[in-house]
Amino acid sequence: MAHFQIEFMYSRLIVTCNPEFSEILMAEIAEAGFDTFMETETGFEAYAEGNTFDKDLLVEIKEKYAHLNPLVFQHDEIEKQNWNEEWEKNVAPIIVDDTCLVRAAFHKIDKTYPYEIIITPKMSFGTGHHQTTHLMLSAQMKMDHRGKRVMDAGCGTAILSVMAGKLGATEVEAFDIDEWSVENGNENAANNNCTNIHIQQGKINEVTLTGTFDIILANINKNILLAEMQQYASFLKPGGELLLSGFYVHDIPDLKAEAAKYGLTEAARQERETWACLLLQKQ
Repeated sequence: MAHFQIEFMYSRLIVTCNPEFSEILMAEIAEAGFDTFMETETGFEAYAEGNTFDKDLLVEIKEKYAHLNPLVFQHDEIEKQNWNEEWEKNVAPIIVDDTCLVRAAFHKIDKTYPYEIIITPKMSFGTGHHQTTHLMLSAQMKMDHRGKRVMDAGCGTAILSVMAGKLGATEVEAFDIDEWSVENGNENAANNNCTNIHIQQGKINEVTLTGTFDIILANINKNILLAEMQQYASFLKPGGELLLSGFYVHDIPDLKAEAAKYGLTEAARQERETWACLLLQKQ
């Protein structure tokens, strides 16, 4: 596993919040220019090089989620840090449905599982530890990926892309707005011997996508899913499947209502604590 260090001064945002809101807050704060995230016992820390982050947007995010209790933002500056070393102190392997093992390269596991994914996240989202990633992996294993063309929107570490490859997908087109996700996703694909994953940087309307897809995976957040629903539908083949997560159980009606506008109907759902995963099919 390649280790690396960051040698520059970094802005650090220490966020205190209920752990169930960490992922959605990370996604929002990433839009403000923070590209490194590390979970803590009380929430998470976010990092941006220098003072390049959008201070006004950060204020808007804090006001948007002011109803959450607790929610505290603290800002300071720090010097270089070995992210791999810090991450390794806290990460642990996870097992999904007693079928898929998600581990880092340094984990030694005696028991074998039908599927094994090696993920070293560095600065990207998606280690399998969050409820939404767990839900997506669980749902994927119930879907037929064999010979299918798959899109992974907002791929993070590319963990879902790797799962698609291991389940038999012939081609996976992934993308993420984060430069580190592209680099990290390619490394994780290589570590899992998945040669049919192509990763681009950008949003769905910025990357180059051709043709249609049998399966589209999107583990982002409710607002982005609602905004991009029409585009997902346009890229989905008739009878194709759209698997969504990154939202709460109480958000399902809003997502279903938007999906219905584009001929997408519910095929299945899964819930884990307050989080949900929704499988939609194009009629």
